[in-house]
Amino acid sequence: MSKLKVLIVDDEWNMRNLLRIYLMKEGFEIKEAATGKEALALVHAHLFDVIILDVMMPDMDGWQICRQIRERVNTPILFLSARTETRDKIKGLDIGADDYLTKPFDSEELLARLFSLIRRSVMNQTTPVQPARGLSFPDLIITPEAREVRICDHPIEFTQKEFDLLATLAQNFQRAYTREELVERLWGYDFEGEVRVVDTHIKNIREKMHNSGLKYNPIQTVWGVGYKFNISGDTHEK
Repeated sequence: MSKLKVLIVDDEWNMRNLLRIYLMKEGFEIKEAATGKEALALVHAHLFDVIILDVMMPDMDGWQICRQIRERVNTPILFLSARTETRDKIKGLDIGADDYLTKPFDSEELLARLFSLIRRSVMNQTTPVQPARGLSFPDLIITPEAREVRICDHPIEFTQKEFDLLATLAQNFQRAYTREELVERLWGYDFEGEVRVVDTHIKNIREKMHNSGLKYNPIQTVWGVGYKFNISGDTHEK
């Protein structure tokens, strides 16, 4: 059985060494990068099961590295950072990371999160591929299988989590979801961040739709509950 492959991206040797000790005990095959350029070169040359990424790096920050990795692959990314602000966690998840853990950390929690990300990734890869079918609404077409959104017949770019959130609501038309339910669906049961991360994504989705010419707001706020997809002609909420 082949070993799970992990890329550790951190400019501090002591941290890379600590992670190496933890992960070698679990049988991981490990590669390391001390700079963003090294990390991107390794991602280009190898396939990894998961990537551990620091935010504070010498040549480019973790946000930039994450964005460039996402342009190439969908490998699960765990931010491991000393930055503890909620806005940093939201930013990391918004630009394409799959989880965010702050330093100092518990080794058992780190491993649990890594294995959870890997399991989720494997499940997504083994899901049978169906013909791409679009969800059609006035001036709005969402194609979940192709991960494509067209507004007024123009393709509109959404981040990974924005698209997942929009597609989840659209595929379950008129069902009201709580923030907790949406967090569980998009980030998993072991997510320990703020559920208000959903509000940030909803705000971004609404702004992009409005700026793209959509004349109505399809995501309705259900006060005291959360959100649902509704095309009854509501005006845009700010």
